[in-house]
Amino acid sequence: MSEKKMTNSRKHHLKSLMLSIAASMLEAEAAETEQERDRYMEENCPSLSLPGSTQELQDLCKKLHQKIDAVDEERYDIHAKVSKCNKEIDDLKIKVIDLKGKFKKPALKKVRMSADAMLQALLGSKHKVNMDLRANLKQVKKEVKEEEKDAGDWRKNIEDKAGMDGRKKIFETEA
Repeated sequence: MSEKKMTNSRKHHLKSLMLSIAASMLEAEAAETEQERDRYMEENCPSLSLPGSTQELQDLCKKLHQKIDAVDEERYDIHAKVSKCNKEIDDLKIKVIDLKGKFKKPALKKVRMSADAMLQALLGSKHKVNMDLRANLKQVKKEVKEEEKDAGDWRKNIEDKAGMDGRKKIFETEA
């Protein structure tokens, strides 16, 4: 009885306290991000004052285009960095899975497709696929062995090898 269990009412009270603290922290974080966004907009986007003459409007448009180009270049650089980091993260995840040694093989679906149709789908309709694999093989002629020609009548060969004389001949021919 060294461990004392908490009552259900105590658990619920602590849980509600934690949730209320978390909700207040989320509200504070949202307000802080809103203030930060407003501060950033005031720094980088001053209020727009439209000039009266066309020359001043053209100058204003040129300045705005230059700012748009600078922001677009910055956005592109950040996007490239993020995609590179994501690729590195994916590679590291694959390495971790390999090191764990627990790789789940995906369940393959049965596909009702012939080999010709599968190759045609892979290679496209431009390529004519022919699955006649024997068409490309070389023709090899069978060579007749000399021993078979000399063998002649098989009964004579067995009679020669019968008895001790025959066994003696077998050992003499092998040695």
